[in-house]
Amino acid sequence: MRNIKLTIEYDGSEFKGWQIQTGKGRTVQGEITQALRKILKEDVKIIGSGRTDTGVHALAQVAHFKTQTKKSTDLLLKAINANLPQDISIQKVEEMDLNFHAQHSVVSKVYRYAILNQAIRSPLRRKVCCFFPFPLNINLMKKESQSLIGRYDFKSFQASDPAKLKKGKLSTTVRTIHNITFSTTDNIIYITIEGDGFLYKMVRNIVGTLIEIGHKNLPKGTLQNILLKKNRKYAAKTAPACGLTMLQVNYERPLNKDI
Repeated sequence: MRNIKLTIEYDGSEFKGWQIQTGKGRTVQGEITQALRKILKEDVKIIGSGRTDTGVHALAQVAHFKTQTKKSTDLLLKAINANLPQDISIQKVEEMDLNFHAQHSVVSKVYRYAILNQAIRSPLRRKVCCFFPFPLNINLMKKESQSLIGRYDFKSFQASDPAKLKKGKLSTTVRTIHNITFSTTDNIIYITIEGDGFLYKMVRNIVGTLIEIGHKNLPKGTLQNILLKKNRKYAAKTAPACGLTMLQVNYERPLNKDI
């Protein structure tokens, strides 16, 4: 038995998210599973590092699957990509230790949110940026964001996850944010967040609240007060999915079989 790790890039615009949802349209997991079963002639099940929602993109999503195939990783890379649609690409195929798990072995994840902050919309950027045509106080947004760094209860920024509510699987809302940074290029504000894990729509709810703070010049300490309320109603509306990209998934130590 072999354990294969995939690093995946995709444009989430036309997908109903990562996770297979029978009868609800295209999903990234579904497309890759279909390609693998065609190539390997096995009942392959792939496990991702985490779900991305409808319209959310990934530069380096990670998944793994177990297989009996003897095909080389180079051959698998070419074969999988040859059987995938143009909006998904496998960037890397690696053979890992059997203990490696794309989800359970994660140490941290990095997400980036893109805000196009200019007066006129851009048709070419509409699928990868949130368009916001009003002035934003970026310095205030930066300062406020730092109050989220650390280990806190992020219940104020969690949307109810229908799947988990149905199964009764809602667990702790405590998470650790390691870093939040801002950068600006060509009128696009990038907000990059690294954490040990994220609640359902947590990043987009944080960004939506930061946008409101930056637009309305809300008082110092607003974000921290919302955090301490532990109630979703105090945070702003969820930022659109199109601006969010899963940038990186980090693992504690090398689990490559060849190392």
